[in-house]
Amino acid sequence: MDSISVNRQAMGIVEDIIDRSERLGCVVRELANGTTIIDAGVECEGSMELGRLVGEVCLGGLGVVRLTEMHVEDLTLPAVVVSTRNPAIATLGSQYAGWSLKVDDFSAMASGPARALARVESRLFEELDYEDTYERGVIVLETSMIPSEAVTGTIAEKCGISASDLYCVVVPTASIAGSVQIASRIVEVAVHKLHVLGFSPSKIRSGQGVAPVAPVAKNDMRAMGVTNDCILYGGRVVLSVLPDETDNLAELVKKCPASASEQYGLPFYDLFKLKGFDFYKVDPLLFSPAEITLVNITSQAGHKAGALNVEVLKHSLESCS
Repeated sequence: MDSISVNRQAMGIVEDIIDRSERLGCVVRELANGTTIIDAGVECEGSMELGRLVGEVCLGGLGVVRLTEMHVEDLTLPAVVVSTRNPAIATLGSQYAGWSLKVDDFSAMASGPARALARVESRLFEELDYEDTYERGVIVLETSMIPSEAVTGTIAEKCGISASDLYCVVVPTASIAGSVQIASRIVEVAVHKLHVLGFSPSKIRSGQGVAPVAPVAKNDMRAMGVTNDCILYGGRVVLSVLPDETDNLAELVKKCPASASEQYGLPFYDLFKLKGFDFYKVDPLLFSPAEITLVNITSQAGHKAGALNVEVLKHSLESCS
């Protein structure tokens, strides 16, 4: 783990985005403090290819995101296929939006490689036994606001780097790139769910997932609903794991899919509205793929639970515009 730098890996992708910014539909600017801002949808249109690359940035360069199509009964939807052979670091150590960033009146969930520099979520990184010490950092902010120098300066300070060495990707939920990069979290939500259930991320050796890409919704709140539904009701994941003698994968997998939550069954926007738009009233165990398979590397036995829910997915897709 010491030899892996998610920020170094991601910088190669960031440099590609900067070089191809016009073709990708994004805008690159530099703040007065030297921070590079990559606008992936606030004041520009963006593109699916941009979203794919942002997805790979979030994974710290340790995963591959491919654009494809997905057939769900009579639906043919744009989709992403995600794979990683280092899921613990790629997802929990980089992609997971675990840093709740608040500076003055600016707030956003921060994800991506720079989390491994800041290690604000100290308990998680201690469990992963991972930190990055690279001299440059890449942060991804899911927001419709371009961060100020005060915000980026705070991020850089937490990361232990200069503001001029910070690269900040800003991607609104209700944007083309936003829809793609959220779908690209399909493996991450499965790894996170297993972690919450007490299964050590170190036992997860590879992950592959597929999820539909939501259409761009009319606002960020609706977008949050439909992008989540594409995972909760339309996503599939296969994880290859190396369990120990005390692990019962057949029982564990039953707790993994979104359908294991008592709050399963409503489109996420409707559920969120029912809960007064209070995230703390939403069951955290709901955030899972629709279907998950755990494959025992030693025995090659597979254990599957959950299923795609076309009815709810269709309702969500129809009501998001």
